[in-house]
This record gives sequence, structure tokens and C-alpha cells, in this order.
Amino acid sequence: MLFKRRPCRTSVNALASVRTPIVFICLLALITIAGISCGKRKPPLPPEPKVFQRAEISGFQRGNRIILSWKMPEKNAAANDVRHIKTVDVYRLAERLTSPSNLSEEQFASRSVLIGSLPVGDDDFNLKTLSYTDTLQFAGQPSRLRYAVRFVNASGQRAPFSNIVAIEPESKVSAGPTGLSASVTQDAIELSWTAPTANADGTTPVNLAGYNVYRSASPTQAGALINKTLVTEASYADSTFEFDKEYFYFVRAVSAGTGDTPTESTESNIIQVTPKDTFNPGPPVSITIGAAPKSISIFFPPNPERDVVGYKIYRSEEAGTDKSSWLLLTPQGIDTNTYQDTTVEPGKTYFYYIVATDKFGNVSEASEVVSETVPKSDEGGSVEENMVSESETGKPFGPEP
Repeated sequence: MLFKRRPCRTSVNALASVRTPIVFICLLALITIAGISCGKRKPPLPPEPKVFQRAEISGFQRGNRIILSWKMPEKNAAANDVRHIKTVDVYRLAERLTSPSNLSEEQFASRSVLIGSLPVGDDDFNLKTLSYTDTLQFAGQPSRLRYAVRFVNASGQRAPFSNIVAIEPESKVSAGPTGLSASVTQDAIELSWTAPTANADGTTPVNLAGYNVYRSASPTQAGALINKTLVTEASYADSTFEFDKEYFYFVRAVSAGTGDTPTESTESNIIQVTPKDTFNPGPPVSITIGAAPKSISIFFPPNPERDVVGYKIYRSEEAGTDKSSWLLLTPQGIDTNTYQDTTVEPGKTYFYYIVATDKFGNVSEASEVVSETVPKSDEGGSVEENMVSESETGKPFGPEP
């Protein structure tokens, strides 16, 4: 008997019953992952500062020097990183003025020479500005100088060149002034110095157009130019100072160049000045006095000194009495230019003088003595009618304008 072979079939329902648990497990896994991803997010981290490998330099001439400067990256790379900056190499290319003005980086790299290598440390970053000074030896013929810098790591691997700066130095630049000194007056710090007699390269006559004067508030702060126009004499009066403040000064000579911008020399010696006010103000002048039956009024114009803060008024009943014995009517001083003495008696004559004081405690000499007699009650008359000047020589009544 032959047996009929039955085909093996899997029903659709059976497959569905198998797939359902698998799908459920996958969905559960996705929900779990989504739940984890929807948890509390961490705050975003600030971007890491980039370690820039290419500097941007600038340069200018001062006397017989070329001064280059550039800003360092915000941070250095780790010591084991190839981007870690160990030194800054400075390159120079000297060429004739007749050479082509255009120069590629490849041409500069093949023709320039290394003139300096500056080691750098952690304190030299954080966008700090570094500088390099190239002292020139003039050969007597015009030339063009090109400069660039590049960062170098500990293994001697070099980053790309910075931009290339081209400078055509002036050879006839004045030497710097010498012997800068200062003296203090009531109104100014008087500076004086010795004028240069030759150029920076030793040649004469000196190419001198004038001077620039610089002042700063500390030995580490850059000096600020304080003269508005070029100083033509070897002296300058700084009237913008304040007493008891520390100042540092230096001066540079200015030479007329072939270009549009004059060239400064190297600076003079630097001096430190802390001006002290030991100057007495002048005595009050043009005092006017007037009397009424119960008072004497005194008027006078303000002192011209800017630091005068008050006045003291003294009185006596005898003109010949030593001034040290006169009665001080205003022990605390007054900051106005009028005063009324109400402690007088009718029929008596009173004598007055005034001194001015400044904020540093300096006291003026005594003013001229003025006097007035207090009228009796029956004499009448107002203050204005009885006002006379200190010399009673016909000066106009009332305070001077």
C-alpha cells in the first residue's frame, strides 16, 4: 500500500502567534531606550577654545628699531599634542626697494632668515600680546624689510607662517632725547630734556621736527601722548596733573620721513613724579566793607587758585595789634565770599584781614587790612550806603565782578 505523502504547511495564524511576542519585545525595548533618553539632560559644555596655529603680526619703526607684535592664542594645547606651542620663531627678509613688491609665502620661506626664537610659557597665552624688537644696522642704502613669525612645537615642527609685514625703514631718524627731568609748580609739572645732536645712525645734521611727550600712571602701563601738537622746544609744561598722584614720563624725538607718517625715536629716560602741593595760595584782594547799625558786611572776589577751599576772617579793635593776637571770627572757615559780622557795637571801629586756605592745608599771607566804624542807631543809612573799599581811595562800592 502506498502511503500518500502529506505536504508540511505552516498556517498564517501560527506565524502570527510567533511574531506577536517578538514585536512586543522590540517595542518594549524602544520604549525603554526612549525613556532613558528623555531623562534629565546635562547642561551644555562651553566650546573648547581653539589653539590657533597662525599668528597675525603688525610692525613699525621707532628710531633704529623695528618693533613687531602679535596676539597669542587663548590657550595652548596639551604638552603631548603636536599643536603645543613651545617657541615663536621670527624671520626677516632684506631686499632692495627695486625688488618686486609682490612676494609669495614660498618665496619668503626660501629667502628669509631666522633672526630670533622666543620661548613661551603658560603665562604668554590668554590672548596676550607679545613683541619682538629688531635693532637695525643701516647700510646707507634704502631697503625693504619683510617679517613673519611661526609657532614651533617641542619637536621642532613648524606651523604655517603668519602674515608677512613689509617695512621700508627710514635711515635718518633722530636719536632719542636724554636727561629728562621735572620740577613741580603750583600750576604745572615742568619737564625739560637735552635735545639729540645726531641721528640714530650717528650722522648729522639731526633730522628733528619736534617731540612727543608721554605719561602713564604706573611703570607697567603704556604711556599716553599728552601734547596735542608737536612740541618744538626741549621743554613741556603738563598742567593736567593732580597733586598726590604718581606719574611716569618719557619723551621721544620726531623725525620727518619720506612717507606721510613721521617717525619717532627711541624714548628718553623714564622719570617718576609724585607732585606735592606745598604752595600757599595768594591772599584775598579787592576787599569791600560796609557797615549798618548792628553789623559789618565784608565782600571779596574768589581766589584764582583751583584748590582753594575756604577763607578765615580775623578782627581787631586796634590796627596796630600784632596779627597773631587778632580774633578769629571763622574757626571752621567759610567757603563763600561774603561775611556779616553781627558781634559789633555801635560807634566802634573794627579792623579786618582775610587768609585763604587750600585743600592741602596751605595758608595764604594776610590780606590788606580793611576797617569800618559801626554807625549809631540815629545815624541811619544802609549797608550799601556805608560800603567803602579797603584803601578808601574812591574804588567803586560793592564787590568787584
